[in-house]
Amino acid sequence: MSFLALCFITSLIATFAVIRSAGRHERISADHDLSGPQKFHSRPVPRIGGVAVFVSVLVGACLATFSGHEDARSIWLLVVASLPTFVFGLAEDLTKSVSPRRRLFFTALSAALAIGLLDAVIHRTTVPGIDELMVLLPFAMALTVFAVTGVANAINIIDGFNGLAAMCVLMMMLAIAYVGSQVGDSFIFIAALICIGAVLGFFLWNFPAGLVFLGDGGAYFLGFMLAELSVLLLLRNPQVSPMFPLLLCAYPIFETVFSIYRKKVLRGSSPGLPDGVHLHMLVYKRLMRWETGAHDRRQTTRNSMTSPYLWLLCLLSVIPAVLWWQNTAVLTVFLVLFMFSYLLLYWSIVRFRTPRWLVFRR
Repeated sequence: MSFLALCFITSLIATFAVIRSAGRHERISADHDLSGPQKFHSRPVPRIGGVAVFVSVLVGACLATFSGHEDARSIWLLVVASLPTFVFGLAEDLTKSVSPRRRLFFTALSAALAIGLLDAVIHRTTVPGIDELMVLLPFAMALTVFAVTGVANAINIIDGFNGLAAMCVLMMMLAIAYVGSQVGDSFIFIAALICIGAVLGFFLWNFPAGLVFLGDGGAYFLGFMLAELSVLLLLRNPQVSPMFPLLLCAYPIFETVFSIYRKKVLRGSSPGLPDGVHLHMLVYKRLMRWETGAHDRRQTTRNSMTSPYLWLLCLLSVIPAVLWWQNTAVLTVFLVLFMFSYLLLYWSIVRFRTPRWLVFRR
């Protein structure tokens, strides 16, 4: 537990340092555009919380080295592989000029580096027709890069409200740590603990006050780590069902897939264009019912109160994934149930048919 404690304290202090020094760097680090369809805060806020998260992960890797842990080398290789996705995500936070396509490219590059450094390749999916192709290494590598890039991008997509992405990643990392401990995989367990401590220290400053944001650097980095630990868990432990990480990350993944379908098929627009009708945005607009001005302090409270709704949705997939991590059939059933629940909730809100007990009025 020393990894968890040290990374938590490091992240807590480093995030505080980012907040306290905001006056010196907010000209480039803060999100000053408050008018976009995905902007739900009332003041400029530093969006480089990912720096604190990354630094705390580095400290965790150093602890593994200095304590002589057998998995220290693998942890460092994972951190090295993450560099392209973190650096260019952070570059977007600071310059606001790195396009989504470039960020996805460098995330894919990180996934490719993980393949080269850690042999992190998906070899089984339990999907008929796909597994037969997995024997072809180029196909398996391409599928792995696509999956890792997709999960990292999905975490970035749900990073819209105070505590939303951080808590979802925290819950999913806890699940990975638990399964890692169950199968006796010390690398997965320690790496997950390091990430848990790093996220938790940031979370306490991000929720509920919203004093700092993850930014693209933090969101892409955590999404990459989540995806890679899932791939490595499957690679190193054949008893873990391939459906485990899919159900575990069902909320961000299905949010992304459904958003692409909604934009491309239903609206005929580019999937890369931002809009204001993601599920978390609809919860904010239609379930958080009270009057507030654009610069009212209550807007921050309204922002923060949105996240617990989505935490509960995320738990609908995390809990069964943890309970039945070995059982592909049960995991598949819960995955279908989750998708149905997501669609039911989405269309209920869109059509103003949300049950009254879900609406928060103040």
